[in-house]
Amino acid sequence: MKSATSAHYAMREAKPPPPSAPPDVGWFGRLQQRFPILQKKRGKALLIAILCLPLLGLLGLLALRNRGGGAGDGGAAPGASAGDVITDDASFYGYSEPVYPSPQFDDVLAAMTGVGAWSDAYSKAVEFVKQLTLEEKVGLASGVESSTGTSGTLNSCSGNIAAIPRLNFSGLCLTDAGQGVRAADFVSGFPSGIHVGASWNKALARSRAESMGLEFRVKGVNIALGPVVGPLGRVATGGRNWEGFAADPYLCGSLAYETVQGVQSQGVITSTKHFIGNEQETHRQPNSDGIESVSSNIDDKTMHELYLWPFQDAVYAGTGNIMCSYNRVNNSYGCANSKTQNGLLKTELGFQGAVTSDWGALHAGVASALAGMDMVMPNSNLWGDKLTEAVKNGSIPEERLDDMVTRIMASWYQMRQDEDFPEPGIGMPPDLSKRHQIVDARNISSQKVLLDGAIEGHVLVKNADGALPLQEKPKMLSVFGYSARNPDQWNFKPNGGIAAWTFGGESAYLGRDTDAGFSGATGQDWSQIAPNGTLFSGGGSGAVTPASVSAPFDALTARAYDDGTVLAWDFLSGEPDVPENSDACLVLGNAFASEGYDRSGLHDDYTDGLIRHVADRCNNTIVVLHNAGIRLVDQWIDHANVTAVLLAHLPGEASGRALVALLYGDANPSGRLPYTVARNESDYGALLNADLPEGRYSQFPQSDFDGDEDGGLIDYRRFDKRNITPRFEFGFGLSYTTFSYANLRVDRRDDANIDEYPTGEVREGGPVDLWDILATVQADVANAGGVAGAEVAQLYVGIPGAGAGTNSNFNSTDYHSSSNSSDSSSSNVVRQLRGFEKPFLNVSESATVAFNLTRRDLSIWDVPAQKWRLQKGDYGVFVGASSRNLPLTGTLTL
Repeated sequence: MKSATSAHYAMREAKPPPPSAPPDVGWFGRLQQRFPILQKKRGKALLIAILCLPLLGLLGLLALRNRGGGAGDGGAAPGASAGDVITDDASFYGYSEPVYPSPQFDDVLAAMTGVGAWSDAYSKAVEFVKQLTLEEKVGLASGVESSTGTSGTLNSCSGNIAAIPRLNFSGLCLTDAGQGVRAADFVSGFPSGIHVGASWNKALARSRAESMGLEFRVKGVNIALGPVVGPLGRVATGGRNWEGFAADPYLCGSLAYETVQGVQSQGVITSTKHFIGNEQETHRQPNSDGIESVSSNIDDKTMHELYLWPFQDAVYAGTGNIMCSYNRVNNSYGCANSKTQNGLLKTELGFQGAVTSDWGALHAGVASALAGMDMVMPNSNLWGDKLTEAVKNGSIPEERLDDMVTRIMASWYQMRQDEDFPEPGIGMPPDLSKRHQIVDARNISSQKVLLDGAIEGHVLVKNADGALPLQEKPKMLSVFGYSARNPDQWNFKPNGGIAAWTFGGESAYLGRDTDAGFSGATGQDWSQIAPNGTLFSGGGSGAVTPASVSAPFDALTARAYDDGTVLAWDFLSGEPDVPENSDACLVLGNAFASEGYDRSGLHDDYTDGLIRHVADRCNNTIVVLHNAGIRLVDQWIDHANVTAVLLAHLPGEASGRALVALLYGDANPSGRLPYTVARNESDYGALLNADLPEGRYSQFPQSDFDGDEDGGLIDYRRFDKRNITPRFEFGFGLSYTTFSYANLRVDRRDDANIDEYPTGEVREGGPVDLWDILATVQADVANAGGVAGAEVAQLYVGIPGAGAGTNSNFNSTDYHSSSNSSDSSSSNVVRQLRGFEKPFLNVSESATVAFNLTRRDLSIWDVPAQKWRLQKGDYGVFVGASSRNLPLTGTLTL
């Protein structure tokens, strides 16, 4: 681990000198010229507050450490004496550049009217805020627990903002939104984020989001806490990777755009999260031993080209809310980080909505407010009355508070929630086991979305000798494995006032063999799997509790009944008896992951042993893994009797129906991997596991994103650059048919502006000309097999100076070199995804796929200029079926 004091931790904003020196107006006058808000009557008070921030941060740290029992509890890391351990954060000041003041609607957003599509919403919000008392303004920004609406009805919303009855404002309900409405009954269980990522289907992502948004609206959810684009998937074992879409910023951002647009089309605000660098669960929050949250140390270039990228897509889509994260960024807490919130989000990206804290992520009141956070959840311990007093004594200008609540109300008006929106949290009581008003949020139109979504996220990675689809009516099937059935219990129970379910993942926390009813596996570590039933969702706040679940065995039983097929099954034994007359043997396992901790590895010995045991006795063994993230398969993938493998991810409530449709050929697999499956865990290098406290900084854990093992080299970028052969590459997936590619065309638009830097005004998503289309790539895709199906055509681009040439041979020297060295600092990335389309083709049918390349797609982040910069020279263009199967190659010259 590099020193935490490396200069490259800071995201320094280099500015060109002015054309001529202005008249000397003194140091405060110069500040007023730079920051117009300081010209206002409370400008000096704001400046004093800003100058006091380091002291406030130190005092806040001391308070945090005192609650945990003192500095010495953490001890020194191995190899470091106690005297070497840094026990306060003074050493880290300045590593996240301060950006003040927070951009305000009246300074940045066109004189209190908003810009673009937000103009009307801002006009209404400004008029609303004018009517508020100071205490009412503070109340709009401060969470309250379990009570919203003009009636004050208790609910199970994840968070609430109190009503203001005199102004007919009924308050806000904020609810977790990973796979649907959380902690509620009469709702659907949609496919997870990683499942949508595996579908590579933008239209499906939009349809899923529209259906989810409708259910949120019916339940009176004003703000749906999603989508997740952070974590991006930097850490292979990350506990929350399943909530996001993909380990690639382009794929993740494209699907986030569709999700934001889809949910918000139903009048529900999306809270895109977690901003930013929230890539591990380990030490995501301070603990009682005085250890602070991990710091994600991200250099400016990596920040823009990877981690900020999908947030930029979400802002461009119009997301009304952003959730700041638990972790520190360059040693400043995410919700008190002025560089990320004031600088990147509100200034550079032109974000016009509100920033909400993750639950319990607020560690300083005044500092967070001045750094750009607008709403605190779930309670007002550090805001509330304290925020009121801070405004009264001048620590926080009232203009900043006005900006906070105007942003909150602007997003409310933008979604037209002032027009016939349901009571917040209606039909969502704290205890679902008690009699309550039933509000059925499900819609018959969602059934197709649920099934299609579940089908398309399955990825077929092996299919030897056409093992799948199964013969039309097999005589006998044997089914093994704990992930085939529904859990033993599926019921409501009160749990600390929050509605909870007993579901399949619960036993994963218990770690005792008897809890799962297993035999022959004494001493087994269950932390990697959910052994008490099929896995259709991960764990934590992103989990969902659908009204019903189609488990694989349920659907198989129904099909077997219709076909007259004999079924044999054993869900408990790790070494089951295997009937020799079986036409096929299905083994269903899973890989569990949850918020709150990172996975201990990428495979588990129990499931691998079960698969080998069955394969040794059955010459047609078909493996289905419900995996909440990367799952290695090398312990059995080459076994001669393992004929087919489906990585089934987290399909939601239609899991069983989807699987049977694929097994019997009623549907053709079309999923593709949104991550890389390695041969060995060691292939992921330092990005296999989360970073731990160590050395001098054991009190302040450091995670360096810009080291030799990273610096933009996550997932397939690392494998490509280091020429590591994966087991299954990013974008890989099989079908029951075959596809061919031909006739690549690369055309630069005649009217394309290829000036080096964008010059457009900043709107939602940044300079408007970042989204200008500069070139179009086309290719013909044909179904060359005997079954209709969908192909995912993928476009990758090698940017000059980014290590990519135009040679299609991955291992060639030419591929890893470039004749254009215009930016040696971006030499890490070989090529990167810049387009994908998914045409459905009948037998012998062909279609032309077209990929539009924008200025942003073809640019790199120029750190000194603080702008996206087009490169001059030849761009490598690659089109094909995966990141390593790219038969069509060409060149785009700028």
